[in-house]
Amino acid sequence: MIERRSFLTGTVSLVGLSALAGCQSSSERSSKEPALRISLAQWSLNKRLFGKEPPPMDNLDFAATARGFDINAVEYVNQFFFDKAKDTRYLKEMKTRAADAGVRGLLIMCDNEGNLGDPDAANRRQAALNHYKWVEAAKYLGCHSIRVNARSDDKLPGEEQAKLAADGLAKLSDYARRFGMNVIVENHGGLSSNGQWLSGVIRSVGMPNCGTLPDLGNFTDYDRYRGVEDLMPFAKGVSAKTYDFDAEGNETTIDYARMVKIVRAAGYRGFIGIEYEGPKLSEMDGIAATKRLLERVIS
Repeated sequence: MIERRSFLTGTVSLVGLSALAGCQSSSERSSKEPALRISLAQWSLNKRLFGKEPPPMDNLDFAATARGFDINAVEYVNQFFFDKAKDTRYLKEMKTRAADAGVRGLLIMCDNEGNLGDPDAANRRQAALNHYKWVEAAKYLGCHSIRVNARSDDKLPGEEQAKLAADGLAKLSDYARRFGMNVIVENHGGLSSNGQWLSGVIRSVGMPNCGTLPDLGNFTDYDRYRGVEDLMPFAKGVSAKTYDFDAEGNETTIDYARMVKIVRAAGYRGFIGIEYEGPKLSEMDGIAATKRLLERVIS
């Protein structure tokens, strides 16, 4: 088990300061740093990590793989080390491998830990408790956030779901702030893919360490450009979802030049994480294509 005291040492002074103000420290916000930098989301390699696309990949090799693309920042996914959240030896190896590759961790995307907006109060509290270990693991790995889902019961009215999700997020964010950590919500299906609804939930929580991770592709019945505009005021990360590319290297369903303008207009400085999810290219080729596209539109 990761000793809680080891996390708290040296972190108390961060609470209420830069760690809760956003995902970038004062040095990272320096004018010497590019305003927008590229990171790699581990989900881009989910087929290899699940053993569905050759060659299979081990979670411990992810950081070095990212570095092979000349990327030095990553977003982990808890599904690929789901039973290791409290395994200090394993997390130390992850941290060492990342450091050896010159790669930093930004966040852990957390799934399968219960619904933070569950209508049952006991289940909602348990979902928050289930995420505590990932807050601690993310802190140990040098990340600034955990990414969570704002799920409730789709049968309930949207207003009721919003109240329940805000309650669960507040419980978790209160715990995370003790470690100088952020809790960020992705538009990830259901009402969370409605930018107005999700931004309203974050406003209701009203805590500086509770924000968003706008995914440029995860909108269904809601205009994606308006959705990103809705979520950017609370963004502590951005997820660059891609599916397919045309002959010029542009994403076929998302106007990336327009998206980057929206991101910049919000005053965001930080990382945009590659998350290739297309069926046509291999995962490695899809990551490379997304990186070329981002480099072009950012520059």
